[in-house]
Order: sequence, then C-alpha cells, then structure tokens
Amino acid sequence: MKKIAAIGCAGLTLAVLLLGAVGCQGYNSLVALEESVDSSWAQVENAYQRRTDLIPNLVQTVKGARDFEQETFTRVAEARASVGKMSFAGAPTAEQLRAFEQSQGALSNALSRLLVSVERYPDLKATQAFRDLQAQLEGTENRISVERKRFNDAARVFNTRRRRFPTVIIANIAGFDAKPYFKAQEGSETPPTVDFGS
Repeated sequence: MKKIAAIGCAGLTLAVLLLGAVGCQGYNSLVALEESVDSSWAQVENAYQRRTDLIPNLVQTVKGARDFEQETFTRVAEARASVGKMSFAGAPTAEQLRAFEQSQGALSNALSRLLVSVERYPDLKATQAFRDLQAQLEGTENRISVERKRFNDAARVFNTRRRRFPTVIIANIAGFDAKPYFKAQEGSETPPTVDFGS
C-alpha cells in the first residue's frame, strides 16, 4: 500500500513539474514574441519619424517658390504637429493603431496636396534640392511600407502562438492580448483615376 502511494505521489509530482515546465516555456515564448512585436513597432515609428523629419526641409525648399499657397503649408504643419503628439510604450492597441493611422493618413494627404500643387511650379521641380527631397520622401514611404509589413509579420507570429493550446491558457492568465494589424485604409482597394487631359 505504501509502495502504491509513493508511486502515485511521484507520478503526481512529475505531472506538476511537467505542467510547470510547459507553462514556463509557453510564457517565455510569449514574452520573446511580444518583444519582437514591440521591436517591429519601434521600427515602424522610426520610419514615420524619418518622414516627419524630412517635411521641414521639403517645406522650406517649396517656400522658395513665389506666391505658393499658404493654406497648403498650414495643412502640412498641422498634420505634422498631430503626428508628433502620438507615441506609445510598446506596440499600440487596436484603438491606438487606428488613431495613429488616422493622423498619419492626414499627413500623407497634406503631403500629397503639397506635391500636387508643386506641379504648377516648373522651376521648383527642376531644382536639385527639390528632386533630392522628393526621392527621400519616396524612399521613406517605401521604408514605412516595409516596416509595416514586418510589424504585421511579428504580430501574426505572436497571435498564432498566443492562440495555440496550451499557450492560450497561459496567455489569458498572464494577460497577453492579441496584437492588432495594420490594415489598408478605407477606399484603397479602388485605384485612383489618372487623367492627363486637364
């Protein structure tokens, strides 16, 4: 009888140790993946910050053109200020990500208006400084796209691991929430109309 009790106690101890090991491994993997998501988010912010830092140079170059619309500059400055107010400790929540995307969208729209209105100034378009800044902005937009994809990849890996059994139990107990994804802005599935007739 004592032998059976000892075997049962040893089996129970082994089961508890095994569950503890699985729990620790699941928790540690979630921590590592969450750090990867946070790191990817930091790179997204870095790419957006690069764009924000380029804007004053672009504006100063464009201001060199006579009679340029002040309203366009005001919109760019306001959008840039709005973007500068947003920062997060780690990756944002889904709601924070939507707000971030809205402010970045406003900045993108203001920049687009600035670049479209520059079309009326052929002398400005011909300057090397303006062409260099335009190339820098184009490169920055590409970097933003790449970093957003990397963030989505890191969020996908985290969310997949978080939903797997038994890690889902550990995630719920330890408070690891699913990470949001960047999504295309509404209406982006419709291609823009290009009209060279006007």
